[in-house]
Amino acid sequence: MNRIFWIIALVAFINSLSFTILIPIIYLYGRQFGLSDFHTSLLFSIYAIAQFLATPIIGKLSDRFGRKPLLIISLAGTVIANLFAGTATAATTLFLARFLDGITGGNNAVAQAMISDVTEPERRAQGFGIYGAAMGLGFVLGPATSLAAQQISLGAAFLVSGSVAMIALIVTTFLLPETIKSKDKQAHNIFDLGLDNLIKGLAIPKVGILLIINFFIGTTFTLFTFAFQPYFLNVLKQDNQSLTLMFLLFGVLGVIMQTWGVKILSKYFNETKILLLSLCVRSFSFLLMPVFPIVSYFVVVSIVFSLFNSLVQPMINTLISLNAKPEEQGTALGLNSSYLSMSNGVGPVIAGMLVSQGNPQTYSYPLYLAGFLTFLVLLFAIVNRQRYKVNISM
Repeated sequence: MNRIFWIIALVAFINSLSFTILIPIIYLYGRQFGLSDFHTSLLFSIYAIAQFLATPIIGKLSDRFGRKPLLIISLAGTVIANLFAGTATAATTLFLARFLDGITGGNNAVAQAMISDVTEPERRAQGFGIYGAAMGLGFVLGPATSLAAQQISLGAAFLVSGSVAMIALIVTTFLLPETIKSKDKQAHNIFDLGLDNLIKGLAIPKVGILLIINFFIGTTFTLFTFAFQPYFLNVLKQDNQSLTLMFLLFGVLGVIMQTWGVKILSKYFNETKILLLSLCVRSFSFLLMPVFPIVSYFVVVSIVFSLFNSLVQPMINTLISLNAKPEEQGTALGLNSSYLSMSNGVGPVIAGMLVSQGNPQTYSYPLYLAGFLTFLVLLFAIVNRQRYKVNISM
C-alpha cells in the first residue's frame, strides 16, 4: 500500500473517531432534552435520511470534480453541525444539527472511492480491510474519548467530536492529494446531481443486487443499534459508562477481526462466502441476545456477534468496488452509502415504534425482529450469490 493509501486510512480513522464519540450518547442526549424513545429514534433517522439524499450527489460530484473537494465539504459540515449540537439549548436545534451533519455526510463514500482509486483490484479486499480496521480503531478510541468527555457533559462530547473532525479536515486539506486523474473525471451536467441514480443504480450489473442486499442488511442492523442501548440501560440495568465500555469492546474486536481476520479468512474463502458466514452469525446473535436478561450472557453473545459483524461492510464494499467500472467507483460507492443511510433511517423508527416506555419486555422485540429479518436477508443473499460474485481470488 502506498503513502496516499495510508493518509486516506488516517483520515478514515480520525473521521471514525469523531463519529463514534457520539454513538454512546445520542440516545442519552435526546432523553436529556425530554424526548421519548420514539422521538429519540428520530435523531438517528433524520441524520440517516439526510445522508441518504446527499450521498449519491456527493458521490457523483466526486466523480466529476474530484474526491478531495467533496471530502473537505463533508468534513466541514460535520464540524459545524457538532458545534451546533454541543451548544444546543432546545431539541429543535439538536434536530437541525443532526440534519446538517447528515446532508454533508458523504465522508465515507468519498473515502471509499479514494481507496478504490489507489488500490489494485486483487488487493482491494485487503485495502478495504485495512480501511475498516482504521475505522475500527476509531471505534476503540471514540468510546474512550466519549467517556472522558461525558465527565464534563453530554454536550461536551459533541464539541470534542467537532474538534476531532476539524483535525481530519486539516489533514485532508494539506496532506491528502487528489486521487482521481483528470482524464477519468466524468463530464456530468452539473445540474444532474444523481438522484435518478438511486433507481438507475439498481440496474447496474452485479452492483444493483448488492445495493438491495446492503439496504436490508443496514435495516436489520440499525434495528439492533437503536434497541441495544435502551435494552442495555433499562433491562440489564446498566449505566452510561458501562454502555460506553461495550462500544469500546466492539471497537477492539472489530480492529482485531478487520486487521487479521480478513487476511486469514481470505486465504480459505472468497468475499461472498465470508459475507454469508458473517450474516449467519449476525442473525443467530440477534436472536440469542435477549433470551436471558443477564449481563455476562449478553456480553458473551455480543463478543461473538462483534467479531463477525465487523466483516460485513468490508466485504460488501469490496464486492461493489470489484464489480463497478473504474470511472464509476465514486457513484457506485456513493449509491451504496446512500442506500445504507436510507436503511439507517428506517431501522431506528421501527425499533422506536416497537418499544413501549416503562415496559422493559418490549425492548427485546427489536432484537428478535432483527435476527429474523437478518436470516431472511441471508437466504436472499445465498439465492442471488451468482449475480454478484467475482472471479478474482485473493
